[in-house]
Amino acid sequence: MGFLKRLGFFLFGLAVGLVFLAIFLKKKSDETGVEFCYFPNCRTLKDIRSKPLSYSDEVREMFENSELDTLDIKNLLTEGTVDFGKSDTKTKDCKTYFIEGGVKGEERILKVKNCTEKAVVESIADRLY
Repeated sequence: MGFLKRLGFFLFGLAVGLVFLAIFLKKKSDETGVEFCYFPNCRTLKDIRSKPLSYSDEVREMFENSELDTLDIKNLLTEGTVDFGKSDTKTKDCKTYFIEGGVKGEERILKVKNCTEKAVVESIADRLY
């Protein structure tokens, strides 16, 4: 059997296996609510969501003025994208992350200080291009 024929069989089997794996994992996550977080963005957001969340005075003032609410923050912590280039991930105690995402149709940047025991939302600002 020639090399190209063997390569074709291998690639076909690999493709079929990946399709079955994707279907199996999707079905499993839908039934149990299990979240598979292997990428850095997903793992960081999941770690922040797992801790008690507190807010700075600036963010509380935005809540009082009805500029945003806690659902907007939770949406950013679920659907947002962490900017690791701006974030301070080298410190041991509290790491600072900048999370970009949409809030009420506008692009915003959320600054979160992620400590070992809790996460503090420090500010939320308009995204500057």
